[in-house]
Amino acid sequence: MGYQELFTAFEAEADAEQAVAMSAYMRDQFPYLGIKTPCRRALAKDFLKAARKAVEVDWGFIDACWARDEREFQYLALDYLHVMEKVLTPKDIPRIKRLATTKSWWDTVDSLDTIVGNIALSYPEVNKTLLAWSVDDNFWLRRLAIDHQLLRKERTDTELLSRILVNNLGQTEFFITKAIGWALRAYSKIDPEWVGAFIDAHRDQMAPLSIREASKYL
Repeated sequence: MGYQELFTAFEAEADAEQAVAMSAYMRDQFPYLGIKTPCRRALAKDFLKAARKAVEVDWGFIDACWARDEREFQYLALDYLHVMEKVLTPKDIPRIKRLATTKSWWDTVDSLDTIVGNIALSYPEVNKTLLAWSVDDNFWLRRLAIDHQLLRKERTDTELLSRILVNNLGQTEFFITKAIGWALRAYSKIDPEWVGAFIDAHRDQMAPLSIREASKYL
């Protein structure tokens, strides 16, 4: 199945009533076809299975998904990127940045967290880019930098995490203060003493939401 056929299959499953509800859940940021996640993944299963055999990412397909208005197409592109993580390299970072900064909302940006994080884990030179993102004017890039290590566990680079978090203390943007809390909460499952010490050292600069989220497992 080519991706144009897949797009047609998506369109055939449109549910106008469900689309309204899904868009409302996302504060009407984007229109939807009304395809729930299990159905979307079932429709794309064969396409994504075939994609696993490729040795490079089809950015033309991703661009086609991002050009569509309906949000399910962006989700399809992200499902595809997760399948293709094994072949992603630093050369893909500028393109991922474009995804993070266009049609931006927490649903797509948060899906890019681990994608970028896994590239950086394999190619540590990407850490310089993440540090730059942590002070970017675009707060979605900062959110992505803050949370890119969420699933690292014992492999978390605490020096990098600390620098990125400190770069974002004193912020009032909800999506940043929440991200700070999530990053610390995730690592508190591995090293609660480190997280507790970070909170104690920076409490005066941290938003109450960040402290509350970070302290959940302490």
